[in-house]
Amino acid sequence: MNRRTADTKPPIENPQREAALRTVRKLMAFWGLTPKDLRRAPEALTPLPREQVVRYRHPATGECWDGSGPQPDWLKRALLTEGYTVAQLRVGEDLHARLGSSTAPEARGRTDAEPDATR
Repeated sequence: MNRRTADTKPPIENPQREAALRTVRKLMAFWGLTPKDLRRAPEALTPLPREQVVRYRHPATGECWDGSGPQPDWLKRALLTEGYTVAQLRVGEDLHARLGSSTAPEARGRTDAEPDATR
């Protein structure tokens, strides 16, 4: 007797998919969403402004760099042709402490905060 009766559910083919569908259905019921809501184009999300922490500043020009991404030309020029050292351009650790910033290099687990002059 391999016949299915009306009260017997078919076997689950993909358990992860079934779990995802259950979750989606629960969320739709909770938020009162309909399939029509899902077909509507999503609204553009505006990214949250990122807090920019100045790590390097040119003492004469005031140009700044947060230490992420490629080195700016002013930093390369200051190091290679103007005779500045990384220590002279680095914003002091005491500034991070005064601001109560948890983004100081050692707070993020970085001890090699000096930029790579070869970039």
